[in-house]
Amino acid sequence: MKIDLTDTTASKINNALVEGRRALGAPAVGMVLTLVIVTDEEHAYDALKAANEASREHPSRKLVVIKRVSRSPRDRAQARLDAEVRVGADAGAGETVVLRLYGEVIDHAQSVVLPLLLPDAPVVVWWPVASPIDPEKDPLGALGQRRVTDTYAAEDPVTELSARAASYTPGDTDLAWARITPWRSMLAAALDQQPGIEVTAAEVEGEAYNPSAELLAMWLADRLGVTARRSVSDGPGLTAVRLETTSGVITLDRPDGSLATLSMRGQPDRAVALKRRDTSELLAEELRRLDPDLIYESALKYGVERLGEPVPAVPAAGGPAPEAAEAAEAAEAAEAAPAAEDKPAPAKKSSSGKKAASK
Repeated sequence: MKIDLTDTTASKINNALVEGRRALGAPAVGMVLTLVIVTDEEHAYDALKAANEASREHPSRKLVVIKRVSRSPRDRAQARLDAEVRVGADAGAGETVVLRLYGEVIDHAQSVVLPLLLPDAPVVVWWPVASPIDPEKDPLGALGQRRVTDTYAAEDPVTELSARAASYTPGDTDLAWARITPWRSMLAAALDQQPGIEVTAAEVEGEAYNPSAELLAMWLADRLGVTARRSVSDGPGLTAVRLETTSGVITLDRPDGSLATLSMRGQPDRAVALKRRDTSELLAEELRRLDPDLIYESALKYGVERLGEPVPAVPAAGGPAPEAAEAAEAAEAAEAAPAAEDKPAPAKKSSSGKKAASK
């Protein structure tokens, strides 16, 4: 069921939602969260399709905010709000409101969205494209407990990762991070099968401009404390991960984007399912947990610029840092050198003297 509203208000939209539920014979609201989707007209269809599929696992009220660009100064001065209310089969599991903002109301989108949020329910804000540099400080992002971006859609993903690290706030997350969840699970399971081994280096291979490869390399470097390198392949997506260990090389190779091969020394190669997932599956994963992702934060703040650099050794507990120890040794050597020059060398005993002493 669809209800079109032209030049409307938030109050009229709420009334349309109530009327739609009554017409379907389902006046009760059984939704668990509000999903605010901030996008443009070009990407609205794909984003809403993914959200509808994800809502079958997480019934939600979906508010799609589309900021329409006005071509003339006269149109930009006129504020208008058009809405399309969808309930029932047209809205997945939940309700959908497509909001099209014109003119000056574009700068006050939060005032339109705020009255439409479900009471006493968490709010998740998702930018499929064109996400702000600091999502938490965005007027719409400030409404959410969870803010979902997608670095893969950025013009320069590597630079975007650095900006995300600088502006990170608990509650931020990235679909590029969700894409590597199966890889992280498989690599952790492979290391668990060989207890006691030590990883000495790591390499992540994937197509260019794929931030998931950088995030996976940063996660390995951060968690294992090793040098992680990033190499480029023809794709699709991530293609391989190689871990150099004291017991040989562990390789997880996925050349076709669907089936991967796990190779470890002393064990036969095994085929594992590692299919590339749709946006709806990635979004559903992010909606399963609304608390801050500490592992993502740690990997992101490791810094993409540090990939490939040697990891400094960690000093022993209570001992001096390596630099301090080297400086202390150099100072001691410098002080001992003059003393050694002034002090006369002791006379050497002859071999006959040694024999006499032994008798």
